[in-house]
Amino acid sequence: MANAPVTKEAALAFGRDVYYGHGKIEILPKVAVHSLQDMAVAYTPGVGHAVREVQARAEALSELTAKDNLVAIVTDGTAVLGFGNAGPRAALPVMEGKATMFKLLAGIDCFPLCIQARDAAHLVDILEALEPGFGGYNIEDVAAPACFEVVRRLEERVAIPAMHDDQYGTATVIAAALINALKVTGRKSQDVRVVVNGAGAAGTATVDMLQALGIGEITVHDKVGILHRGGLYPHEHWRRIAHETNRDGLQGDLAAALRGADVFIGVSVANQVTPDMVRSMAPGPIVFGLANPEPEIRPDQAQAAGAAITASGRFDFPNHCNNVLAFPALMRAALDTRTRRVSREMCLAASRAIAAEVPDAALAPDLILPSPLSETLYPQVAEAVARAAVAQGLARVDPGPGAVAAKTAHLRRLVHERQRSLPSIS
Repeated sequence: MANAPVTKEAALAFGRDVYYGHGKIEILPKVAVHSLQDMAVAYTPGVGHAVREVQARAEALSELTAKDNLVAIVTDGTAVLGFGNAGPRAALPVMEGKATMFKLLAGIDCFPLCIQARDAAHLVDILEALEPGFGGYNIEDVAAPACFEVVRRLEERVAIPAMHDDQYGTATVIAAALINALKVTGRKSQDVRVVVNGAGAAGTATVDMLQALGIGEITVHDKVGILHRGGLYPHEHWRRIAHETNRDGLQGDLAAALRGADVFIGVSVANQVTPDMVRSMAPGPIVFGLANPEPEIRPDQAQAAGAAITASGRFDFPNHCNNVLAFPALMRAALDTRTRRVSREMCLAASRAIAAEVPDAALAPDLILPSPLSETLYPQVAEAVARAAVAQGLARVDPGPGAVAAKTAHLRRLVHERQRSLPSIS
């Protein structure tokens, strides 16, 4: 059953009506100070001993400070949800919302960094300078193609993971949804043709994940039409996609791309797909309209046109294919293994773990993804990602089998115990 629509008043109240306003998040000490002696230990002169210890042993920084559980959620505001280049100030509510999810779902402390950057190089320079204080960077709402350059340069220049959630958080959940949708419809990955609409950050990463899943044929469409080998494209990632996909050399518009296709994945803008386009697809197609805040085609419209399974990026429809299912666990595992980057193999491990959270016996057209409120989802996904990082040789620390799952579950319990004392908005 779909959730009730989220009203403007309900959304604004979350940041306005608690603790005298000031948004959804706060910084809270983990220690109690009841006396001057406590204050001396917690602050000065006590912190001086920690300074000397870090100077003597680099690893003491991880042991004695918040660094390894502190993530900066970074944006320049150039690609904010469905609002486009809204700017870093208007992006702050999104960063606070994401920080809330990181803490509630994986116990990760986050600090929003909304940066007025001149370009990708300037943004990277700022983040390189800030690296000593953070365990990881979650890059958010940075427009393509600059986002690719930001992540690439950060992977070269900083020793902490820089995960672009709009790329691999989104693509990880799409892959998980597709794994289960193929099961429900009795299809095999190598036998299907998938159309991806939108060759930006999410679309490009989705193509990478589809390739990792062994999808038989991939067709990618963007505002210039179907990407194909004979096209002349301004962006390197478009040229790569054109070379690696569309074996049959299809050309034309989205309607041409969809004819006979088994799967549609939309990571573009609203109202791109008509019921007639759905009817032109293979019988019982899979239709993921994931544009936010409005999908490429509403699930009810796609179903009326013959879609066997639909998904959207919203929580008020079934099969909400939202990256919140992935990014907390991906970052939890990256922090706990101290990887320098989040790899495609780690994301694929997350996809398979997310898909496995819905038992085969429970799979149905309106149930292909687990709930983000699941108690077991994030510990299990974080564990799977951590083991993948170790297996791939990316982990600088091996926490041991089961350790990341146990830690994630414990941190979630601590957060949820405190949550019970907070006022409810809804």
